[in-house]
Amino acid sequence: MSRREEVLAEMGLAPIWRLRNQPAGETAPAQPAWIELKQAVPACTACGLHKSRTQTVFGVGDENADWLLIGEAPGAEEDRLGEPFVGQAGKLLDNMLAAIGLKRGENVYIANVLKCRPPGNRNPEPAEVEKCTPFLKEQIALIRPKLIIAMGRFAAQTLLASDASIASMRGRVYRYEGVPLIVTYHPAYLLRSLPDKAKAWADLLFARKTMQSL
Repeated sequence: MSRREEVLAEMGLAPIWRLRNQPAGETAPAQPAWIELKQAVPACTACGLHKSRTQTVFGVGDENADWLLIGEAPGAEEDRLGEPFVGQAGKLLDNMLAAIGLKRGENVYIANVLKCRPPGNRNPEPAEVEKCTPFLKEQIALIRPKLIIAMGRFAAQTLLASDASIASMRGRVYRYEGVPLIVTYHPAYLLRSLPDKAKAWADLLFARKTMQSL
């Protein structure tokens, strides 16, 4: 069983659909898999967050992007609009992307570890992360990015199975399922801690240099 099949099985989406007359060893094109996933996320009731959400926040951007940015969970505006990284944190992220020649939706995909907003914007609970992570894993498998940027402690710790701090993880290239991964601060944190914006800028320059070397 391939890794993608394992992830789909974890989400109850197996067996994978195959095109008619397609050999058993080959998977269907990405589009049907995206459709399945986009239907599965809003239908999910695996944890208690479904009871308080306005809507799920799936992700947005180029589904064949080289750059994949991952945050932790939707906030109030994201829950209302159904799109990740909106409001002031989203504007800051857009400015950060523009500073290295990138633009939301153009060779960039943005997602969160959790697809539902935790009440009061509290920290995600371990059980919630466990239930929601298979959706993110499937997104990564479908996008096949060249580089992942984990923004914030929960994204970094989830993807790297670590309890290390952001400060200690910055400035290095990690691997997630073989994909290079770089850790930086979450834009919402930077709004509260302006001195760390310079560190985030250094992280972006490091990410751009890393991408150029791939």
